[in-house]
Amino acid sequence: MMQLQNKKYYPWVVVALLWVVALLNYMDRQMLSTMKVSMMADINELQTAENFGRLLAIFLWIYALMSPVAGLIADRTNRKWLIIISLFVWSAITFLMGYAENFDQLYILRGLMGVSEALYIPAGLSLIADYHQGGTRSLAVGLHMTGLYTGQALGGFGATIATNYSWQNTFQFFGLIGVVYSFILMLFLIDFKDKKQKMVENKAPVMFGLNSIRNSLGLLLGTFSFWVILFYFAVPSFPGWAIKNWIPTLFSESLKIDMSVAGPLSTISIALSSFIGVLIGGSLADKWILKNLKGRIYTGVIGLTLTIPALLFLGLGDNLVGIVSGAVLFGIGFGMFDANNMPILCQFIGPKHRAAGYGIMNMTGVFAGAFVTNLLGKSTDSGHLGRDLAFLALPVAVAAFLLLFSLKPKTANMED
Repeated sequence: MMQLQNKKYYPWVVVALLWVVALLNYMDRQMLSTMKVSMMADINELQTAENFGRLLAIFLWIYALMSPVAGLIADRTNRKWLIIISLFVWSAITFLMGYAENFDQLYILRGLMGVSEALYIPAGLSLIADYHQGGTRSLAVGLHMTGLYTGQALGGFGATIATNYSWQNTFQFFGLIGVVYSFILMLFLIDFKDKKQKMVENKAPVMFGLNSIRNSLGLLLGTFSFWVILFYFAVPSFPGWAIKNWIPTLFSESLKIDMSVAGPLSTISIALSSFIGVLIGGSLADKWILKNLKGRIYTGVIGLTLTIPALLFLGLGDNLVGIVSGAVLFGIGFGMFDANNMPILCQFIGPKHRAAGYGIMNMTGVFAGAFVTNLLGKSTDSGHLGRDLAFLALPVAVAAFLLLFSLKPKTANMED
């Protein structure tokens, strides 16, 4: 296995292996948002959008609270096994959701899924960032993110599959796929350890004690640049999570089409355009940073700026061309933004604390997502989903401005 790790192409093997994990991560959570109609016949509580919003939000709240913990664990343990355990557990939970008979059972399982899925992203992204330290970091992180988008798109087919079979069989089938893939990862995934890390670990193993955790959090929260990155990451999470959870409903209501059509149309539009955005944003940032240390920052700002008119098209549009155009523009912009979050963090935070840093970022972003998910659930019940989605363009504009003028990196890759 160590011989495989030493191959020049292995960093891209890591991206490919984790791409599938990212796909399953988002697909398993996204399926629920498109299968509401199918599930309503068996679970009466899902007939109101507010209750459905509660089911979506419990995942987000627990996922958010677990994210910093997951980051601290990832910085202190073998990320390979953390990723494998996380995948196995959330896949098993997805499988069990196919046997749920009432709202309370679904609610508990979604909460447990929030715990297990939170363990993955900080570990996965920090592992990719370690393997790609040169001029490929943004593209590598961005390509991994396309796994999330693809999972979101495939999750959009949940309603279609549930219509032809059943929502129970849909959960069971995709849950089983994840359980099987966790065993494949055991064979081929290797945690990154360079010579410098091995020397440090041989002299002083990383500790899980309170002092170690306090030092990590103190370093992160005592860095002004980290607070700017935190705000920059959190604010776009309002529309980001709103799109993930409510875009099928928005398409269905605005275009007056069935959810079995609205689900795939909306999620595929976002996913394909996000893939384009990642390729553009990753390649552009990797080239730009060779000439200007703010290259990744500039690329992220461009991406956020594109999402502003996109939200207006999505929220206020009333025809197929306008709404789909908004989805495509949003996907491209968010892809450019998404490809550069971890790479920007790497310019200010060293490798020993990156997973914890991203975990805190994930927490604040998901808290924003949980808040907006509940809010838009009420907006849907009152008939104002599109209008309230359009208003989210305002804080995004503030975040783009702050990032552009506040961050001043001194290096392309912080070493310590």
